[in-house]
Amino acid sequence: MDPTALPEIGNQDFSLVSLFLRADIIVQMVMGALLIASVWSWAVAIDKWFGVGAAKSRARKFEKAFWAGQPIDEMSDRASDKGSDAMARVFVAGSREWRESRRLATATEAQTAALIERARAQMQVAVSRESERMESGLGTLAIIASSAPFIGLFGTVIGIMNAFRDIAAARETNLAVVAPGIAEALFATAMGLGAAIPALIFYNKFSGDIAKFTDRLDLFAQEFGVRLSRRLTERRDD
Repeated sequence: MDPTALPEIGNQDFSLVSLFLRADIIVQMVMGALLIASVWSWAVAIDKWFGVGAAKSRARKFEKAFWAGQPIDEMSDRASDKGSDAMARVFVAGSREWRESRRLATATEAQTAALIERARAQMQVAVSRESERMESGLGTLAIIASSAPFIGLFGTVIGIMNAFRDIAAARETNLAVVAPGIAEALFATAMGLGAAIPALIFYNKFSGDIAKFTDRLDLFAQEFGVRLSRRLTERRDD
């Protein structure tokens, strides 16, 4: 290695801002896209963190009220399918049939069975709708997690090409010539991984949390269906 190259390397600025400003326009575009992707994934993750947490908290409160023995009529009159409580919306979907049954003076066994079946079907639709609503944004995390490393790799390839171009132009291979291009390439790689790794972690975490919450809603729908069936059968037999 040429000893005269060492002072030249020491005089060069290798801060992140300088690496970005010195980079090729294509590498700058890659870095900018990765920065946007990283900020976007964090924004989705923060939104999901508070959204899923709030949904769990509201579900616990609703379940506590439901199993406290409150009458279905009273809960049905207070609950709304326009509120922010996912479990309450599932409850409302099933309680519509309960309200419908109250309009009937008498109900045959076939009518009771049909009401119960419709209530269960509507609650399953509501559970699917709530699951789909909570999963919104996870696709963004999946795309960023899978594509960011390859975008960073593209920037890395361009950076390496620039390093070889500088070597050819300078007709020498000392570090002062090679280092800037290599630094740009590694910086692009680091940004790709920096965007992909958190997005992958967040995707796996929230996918698991939402799957568990969906199972919880499904279990509640089944339990409410049993309770509704018992109440309708008791009314028919009275």
